[in-house]
Amino acid sequence: MSNTRYSELGGFLRSRRERIRPEEVGLAPGPRRRVPGLRRDEVAVLAGASVEYYTELERGAGSQPSDQMLAALARALRLSRDERDHLYRLANRPIPHQGGTASHVHPAMLDLLTRIDGTPAMVSTDLHTVLVQNPLAIAMLGDLSAHHGRAASFIYRWFTDPASRQIYPPEDLAPQSRSFVADLRAAVGRRSPGDAEATKLVDELLQQSPEFQALWADQDVEVRRDERKRIVHPTVGMLDLNCLSLFSEDGRQRLLWFTPRAGTDTAEKLALLTVVGTQAMQTEPVR
Repeated sequence: MSNTRYSELGGFLRSRRERIRPEEVGLAPGPRRRVPGLRRDEVAVLAGASVEYYTELERGAGSQPSDQMLAALARALRLSRDERDHLYRLANRPIPHQGGTASHVHPAMLDLLTRIDGTPAMVSTDLHTVLVQNPLAIAMLGDLSAHHGRAASFIYRWFTDPASRQIYPPEDLAPQSRSFVADLRAAVGRRSPGDAEATKLVDELLQQSPEFQALWADQDVEVRRDERKRIVHPTVGMLDLNCLSLFSEDGRQRLLWFTPRAGTDTAEKLALLTVVGTQAMQTEPVR
């Protein structure tokens, strides 16, 4: 990157940081703030970067940021899609396609996710790629955004990697498989005919999974809106949950949040998870 580009990138990051109030991203405003908007250390925490690294970026120095770091900064700073694309261009990185882990998340959906702090919640694409999770969702399910390539889609892992099913009770596996396939068919139908991303995912699953092939042939269609999920967490045990979805206008993304089912002890176990925190998961997390 040229020195001019570095300088423009730093200035752009600083301008976006200064326009955001702490309460808009779930931070306490606090007394005696000396700068407008967020502080550099707050942006660094939100983006999962070191304060030193983020400070270097704003100063127009340091190394070229990775695609993953740019995506994290775009979400931390609540950038619009146009602003996100501009950020990538300033960093001399290609604009990521929609559907991957670097997909743009609408700021309003991120705002809702920030405000849901008492229950696990996350944003995923219509092809089941998780884009961002709140801390309690990471504590419950692991970091689902850590996968890349085709494996970023949980439905792909579900039908190609048996480890992805380990924290579901065995009796729930068949209904979950059928639900995943019916929801995927609905997503494929919403997209443009011949959509390359969806077509490639379906073709690969048809080739690799006889179970998927049989379910796909049934042609069931049903959008996952409100489901019961039972998850066996390695620390707190069985969680009996309602999983609800809020969809973006085009149906390409959904905000999912998990609430404890009435008459169970799941609420107490979720409260324990807020204390346990994001411990390393020994099994593949699920969506």
